[in-house]
Amino acid sequence: MGELFQQVVNWLVETVGSMGYIGIMLLMAIESSFIPFPSEIVMIPAGYLASRSEMNLWVAIFCGIAGSLIGAYINYMIALKLGRPFILRFGKYVGISKEKFSRVDEYFVRHGEITTFIGRLIPGVRQLISFPAGLGKMSIARFSLFTSIGAGLWVTVLVLLGYWIGENQDLIERYFKEASLLLLLFASGVVVLYVFIQVRRRKAVVPCSAEGDE
Repeated sequence: MGELFQQVVNWLVETVGSMGYIGIMLLMAIESSFIPFPSEIVMIPAGYLASRSEMNLWVAIFCGIAGSLIGAYINYMIALKLGRPFILRFGKYVGISKEKFSRVDEYFVRHGEITTFIGRLIPGVRQLISFPAGLGKMSIARFSLFTSIGAGLWVTVLVLLGYWIGENQDLIERYFKEASLLLLLFASGVVVLYVFIQVRRRKAVVPCSAEGDE
């Protein structure tokens, strides 16, 4: 299994180099949909190629974001058109358990936009988060905005890692873990800020309601 996975990784890296920007967009669309594989093996090589002037850094980032958005649209439309029974029946074959989906779905109902954004930064949730958006018929404009922002942060981090240290596998592993941790901390900070704002809004509404009753 390990040898097979390595062959797949090598093929992906070669594809990024041979197909260029179209390859980035295609592979990131696959990664963002229901066939998950590590996005770092697409975007880090793209960053490395940019450091050698074989790609444009900003175009590579744009293509990564565009591909992520395309993959997210696929999941969104599956959920929108086929609904919950289809996802729960076939999701188990691509790692979407009933319990995992229910947790994401319940949270999404209450906090759709922030969940879409934060979900793009969390491995294992990144592919799931578009399904509850489709089921909840979230506005396509808002879905696109928050998906693009979240995916943009993740893609930019990966491309910059490849740009700065693309040849050093040991450094990539080290800094990838650190960058992932920083993004998770950032996501946690955003959630805390969001909760704080929501609590403040509720407290502001309650006194106003009480005054109206009088």
